Amino acid sequence: MITSFEASLNQISVHKVGNKAQDEYMVLSEQPLGIEDEMLKNLLMTYFLKPFEKVNEVYRFTHATDDLALNEIYHFAKKAFESGSNFHDISQQITRHLYDVSTHPKIKAGEVYIVNFESVQIEGELHKAIGIFKSETKETYLKVYPDAGGFSLSYEQEAINIQKLDKGCLIINTEAEEGYKVLVIDQTNKSGEAVYWKDDFLKLKIRNDSFNQTHNVLGLYKNFVTEKISEDFEISKPDKIDLLNKSMKYFKEKEKFDLEEFSDEVIGNEVASKSFKNMMSSYEQEFDTPLSGGFDISSQAVKKQNANYKTVLKLDKNFHVYIHGDRSMLEQGFDDIKGKNYITLFYDKEA
Repeated sequence: MITSFEASLNQISVHKVGNKAQDEYMVLSEQPLGIEDEMLKNLLMTYFLKPFEKVNEVYRFTHATDDLALNEIYHFAKKAFESGSNFHDISQQITRHLYDVSTHPKIKAGEVYIVNFESVQIEGELHKAIGIFKSETKETYLKVYPDAGGFSLSYEQEAINIQKLDKGCLIINTEAEEGYKVLVIDQTNKSGEAVYWKDDFLKLKIRNDSFNQTHNVLGLYKNFVTEKISEDFEISKPDKIDLLNKSMKYFKEKEKFDLEEFSDEVIGNEVASKSFKNMMSSYEQEFDTPLSGGFDISSQAVKKQNANYKTVLKLDKNFHVYIHGDRSMLEQGFDDIKGKNYITLFYDKEA
């Protein structure tokens, strides 16, 4: 989604946030961090930006009252983008807000980095960006170095692995009136009661672009086939896999999603189609995300969801049958003599 080879780090402020409910401290630095070492700058750029190169979902800031100005991080980001000064003061305000929402017992203490970037590329365009990052996980590293004709060994405790960003938020200075483009990473505290980073701190909603529309419909359909459809029909596992394969084929071959066309060509049953449409309608209302009107299909989202579509039929502990295509080439039955189910596969030649 983003590329960072043209990006540069303009300013960075580092603070520390503990768990407010556990009476842990917040420590605010008095001035920005000065970094002259180019190698250190490059390591920080890797730590902060590289994880976002694999992030496809784009969010926007939101607020329950629909007044974006009441979203704290949106307010601070807008102020920083527009003023271009007192960035360190704004970083302190952002950190105070993070401390105020750090009240769940599972939230860990950690350093907070507020960073001002130039020339971050997203969707082919260069923009200024503000990064908010938090490191919670510390590791121990061994260091080997030459010593008196041999080698010596030491270690570094409480160190940060630059390949493992715990939490991150990248606010791109574009589409401000709609809530900016925002990318998020949260590798820790993924349990439902502890997802404070995205929900309480940032207050985000998914941007309803073609990637997310495609991703959401494929995710909904997968849940429909694997869980919901069994409530209305007695359906075999191979038939479920066939429905998943048909949907993936549709999304790979079509340029636009049309709900009626999809219902006819993929689901092919009036009752099941109505059930899926109701499922989509409930999702649209709950998340305020229009889908049923149609949208351009994102090949990136299809590729990502394809990896989540399981088309493997597991038979006891003896066999795994991968079903990729024609369902009619597979027949099921029951052998009365052996008292076991069986499957017959028809094929022309071995691969």
